[in-house]
Amino acid sequence: MSLRNSFWRITKENWSFVFLLVFIIIISACSSDKKTSSKLKGRSEFTPPAADTEYFQEIGQEIGLNFVHSIGDDELDNIIESVGGGASFLDYDQDGFIDIYVCSGKWIEGFSKGKKPGFKTENHLYHNLKNGTYEDVTEQAGVGGNDYSMGATVGDFNNDGFPDLYVSNYGTNTLYNNNGDGTFKNVTKRAGVAGGNACSVGAVWFDYDNDGLLDLYVGNYLFFDPNYKYFYAPDGFPAPMAYDSQPDVLYHNKGNGVFEDVTKAMGITDIDGRAMGVGAADYDEDGFVDIYVANDHTLNYFWHNDGGKGFTDRGTMSGTAFSQGGEATVSMSVDFADYNGDGLLDMFASDDSYCSLYENLGNGIFAEKGVISGISMASAQFVGWSSSFFDYNNDGNLDIYKANGALKHLYGQEDQIFENQGNGKFKDVSLELGEYFKKELVGRGVCLGDYDNDGDIDAFIVNLNDHSVFLRNNKGNQNNWLTLNLVGTSSNRDGIGARIKVTSNGKVQTAQKRSTTGYLSQNDPRMHFGLAKNTLVEKIEIKWPSGKFQVLENVKANQILTVTEPK
Repeated sequence: MSLRNSFWRITKENWSFVFLLVFIIIISACSSDKKTSSKLKGRSEFTPPAADTEYFQEIGQEIGLNFVHSIGDDELDNIIESVGGGASFLDYDQDGFIDIYVCSGKWIEGFSKGKKPGFKTENHLYHNLKNGTYEDVTEQAGVGGNDYSMGATVGDFNNDGFPDLYVSNYGTNTLYNNNGDGTFKNVTKRAGVAGGNACSVGAVWFDYDNDGLLDLYVGNYLFFDPNYKYFYAPDGFPAPMAYDSQPDVLYHNKGNGVFEDVTKAMGITDIDGRAMGVGAADYDEDGFVDIYVANDHTLNYFWHNDGGKGFTDRGTMSGTAFSQGGEATVSMSVDFADYNGDGLLDMFASDDSYCSLYENLGNGIFAEKGVISGISMASAQFVGWSSSFFDYNNDGNLDIYKANGALKHLYGQEDQIFENQGNGKFKDVSLELGEYFKKELVGRGVCLGDYDNDGDIDAFIVNLNDHSVFLRNNKGNQNNWLTLNLVGTSSNRDGIGARIKVTSNGKVQTAQKRSTTGYLSQNDPRMHFGLAKNTLVEKIEIKWPSGKFQVLENVKANQILTVTEPK
């Protein structure tokens, strides 16, 4: 038999096998292409829309931010459901672009009265893809949680270079350690920061003893009793004062992944405070970070840090415990900034009516300027929740973003932006800045930051039991700017507590690096400064928490500059 005839016979006899083999190869290739195509689709199905004529353009759905907050059911029928909804900007993978972590409630047996939502309710982590869009990486990162969550505060508690997450919950809280590979590990039990069966709302990272390790203050709300039914029917459910308060907790970082409850040892005596928002900053520039607690219906606390050895409440003494009318208000959140350029850190505290702008007069005393500044009368018709200082137009004067929403009903209210006029006055310019500010939504948490690294500040807003909103700033970078990314060495790695002075064309801006800002939320971890038309910063002065001083000179505008603490 010839070789040719042998080959033909073998081929003919195995034709069915050859056909099957080719078929499998083709199908596998198609399947592979399909998977690749699907993967690419997941990373490119969203495209940021072109800028329109509005200052703030709503683009959340177009860029992959499809988060829907849940109170756990379809009815707002208790005080716990009303107070959730925080969000934080963080760069969890340290790629230079800020990601978003956002918190949600969930349906709980014996707690929730309405119907279960028709979707999975959990917290979400959105990864910034550096092209103006986000992808949901919650499952891969392992941070969805199984609790009824309120908010999150971000801090690198172990100084490994990757930011960690502390989530405050109705029930036990959660500490997620960032593994540095895109995943997180729940280390709550070992760390000792679960907090028991409390209702934690606000929390803040700060280094109270300047040992280079971030400590943690957790604000607890009230002992909720789902069976308590005595209330005025039109209110919908009992008010906060119907329940006993829960004491706050201060945790000291021992440096080995473990925290110690030092609340009593450090003089924190929270007898009747129902904590909502919590903030920390060194208001008297003595080198030690202080704590402000915005309490619901009772006087606010201002815990002065006595050299890292204890705390003394100076709320009443400083003039910040009460509102301008001398009343204990329904306080929601607090933020610190030098809004008038005198080198002293002032405060803004939002509440259910007039809100309070506290001007720092020095010597531990504040003057309430809500009415004089023009903020109070414009705020009076709204219930203010998250409020933060930011420079939306980069003119060098700090403005205020304020989210609004009803207390006991899912009634929407418009958010507000107060523009700093530079003379101690603020003007509500919301309606001039975009169609979003005509919408009535039940606002709660807000985080502010430069998501696309274009030099102006954007906003992510959590609305109670509703879709979130993302506002892109289209015009702020028409003025110049500078952003500082601080890296501590002797100090905590985040540089939280560092005080910065930026001098440009004779104007001095003073700021302090903070963790939590506003209500249950946290802004861009980088420090942003508007420079108006100035193209050069003559001097940057940094006082690190360790006490070290650092000076940089002749820095060009319009850049994100990483500054490392000198060793």
